[in-house]
Amino acid sequence: MKLLRFALPILWLGPALCQTDKPNLVIVFADDLGYGDPQVYNPNSKIPTPHIDALAEHGMRFTDAHTASSVCTPSRYGLLTGRYPWRSRLPTGIVNSWGGPVISKDRLTLGKALQALGYKTACIGKWHLGWDWPRIGGGYLSDELEGVNVGRDYEPYGLRVDFSRPVLEGPITRGFDYYFGDDVPNFPPYAFIENDRVIGEPTDRMPAQKGQRSGPMLPGWDLWAAQPTITARALQWLEERAADSDTPFFLYVPLLGPHTPIVPNAVNRGSSEAGPYGDWVHQMDSILGKVVEVLERTGAIQNTIVLFTSDNGSPARSGIGAFGATSTVTELYSHVPNAPWRGLKADAWEAGHRVPFVMRWDGQIQAGSVSDRTVCLTDVFATISEVIGFEMPEDSGEDSFSLAPLLFGEGSYLREQIVHHSQRGVFAIRKGDWKLILGDGSGGFSNPRGAVLRPDEPGRMQLYLLSEDPNERRNLATSRPSIRAELLEELLRLQEAGRSR
Repeated sequence: MKLLRFALPILWLGPALCQTDKPNLVIVFADDLGYGDPQVYNPNSKIPTPHIDALAEHGMRFTDAHTASSVCTPSRYGLLTGRYPWRSRLPTGIVNSWGGPVISKDRLTLGKALQALGYKTACIGKWHLGWDWPRIGGGYLSDELEGVNVGRDYEPYGLRVDFSRPVLEGPITRGFDYYFGDDVPNFPPYAFIENDRVIGEPTDRMPAQKGQRSGPMLPGWDLWAAQPTITARALQWLEERAADSDTPFFLYVPLLGPHTPIVPNAVNRGSSEAGPYGDWVHQMDSILGKVVEVLERTGAIQNTIVLFTSDNGSPARSGIGAFGATSTVTELYSHVPNAPWRGLKADAWEAGHRVPFVMRWDGQIQAGSVSDRTVCLTDVFATISEVIGFEMPEDSGEDSFSLAPLLFGEGSYLREQIVHHSQRGVFAIRKGDWKLILGDGSGGFSNPRGAVLRPDEPGRMQLYLLSEDPNERRNLATSRPSIRAELLEELLRLQEAGRSR
């Protein structure tokens, strides 16, 4: 059978499907939601999550799913590219205010691949993968900055941005026909962006306060209105696409919460027993419910893959004052967002990167099924590739393995190991029940004073057998030197090879 070739570089596609045969794809991507927040994962959760729970009842729930990194930007990179983010232009940390694009221009993304197959695509919500910000007087901030992270002196850069000009190298150049959002809710500019334009003139200033970075702000900017506005736009786009049964679509909805600012709306306040944080999680759950409602009401659910997950673990902030110190939701409300795992967001310990992960596809994925296989969010790329019917080029999805054998019960899932990565750049590798951390497992939230330890010192490594020690308390690095050496050698091989697939 003749293969079809599209305009994307070296992208060869398998036998073409009829438009109506191609499943739609909707990804609802929470920000800082912990493994123990949804009740379907943690019966002791103090937060009602009826819509996450219902999605699991209609699909498959993964109990050993991991993000590509334990913080925001790199995790998103891994989801959209199928590649470990430490192989990218951002080896550690996140894109800070005014930072440039992390995904390179020639990198194939999930959105680009689906566009080539005739999909309509949209990203509506938090981007946080960098832009080229135009300077007053010409040029772009990236012309004078190296890399994608501009350091700590953020506000002076924002004062030099020309908001009347297009903002380049954002979502609409990385696989999405349409974008609407506010990029990062606690970073400037505090304004909505549509496609490549900032809406309005951010002539006011947000002062630095409890997690909000100072910088340009649209007059009258309302932190509480940001998520509802974005939700309404996402639902509107979905309604329009669902009405067109001849054109498949991909909707990526990266939520603003439960990341700070923790700003639950009035209808959600008091809806949980975990304070503002719990109410904010409940609001995120309700957004998933609204998305599914549109799909069910229009009938599009019959041919739509719905995926819900989180970009990393929770820092467990209480949300008091829209912020709160780490772990305070546990101290004040006895709710453990990352239960039962050790650590917090940003850590190499399990709580940093083990997350809820649920997929629903009616008639294809068995309802109420559960998988305990160790999987990674980078695997979404290869999974959708196999389902849709195109072959990933060799220079794409380097760390992506199809979940189709787990979802449909045919064939073998080929992933042998996962490489974990903390905010500070501490590597860890998981193979079977063994996990080796090359240094301090804290990414900065669990222990702000913790240092990144030298990985070439065996005595400084941490080795855990998760089947017997899921809380990562008994370090076996000294007593099991052969396992330690084997995992270290495997990690070094994967780093040098540039790929694991």
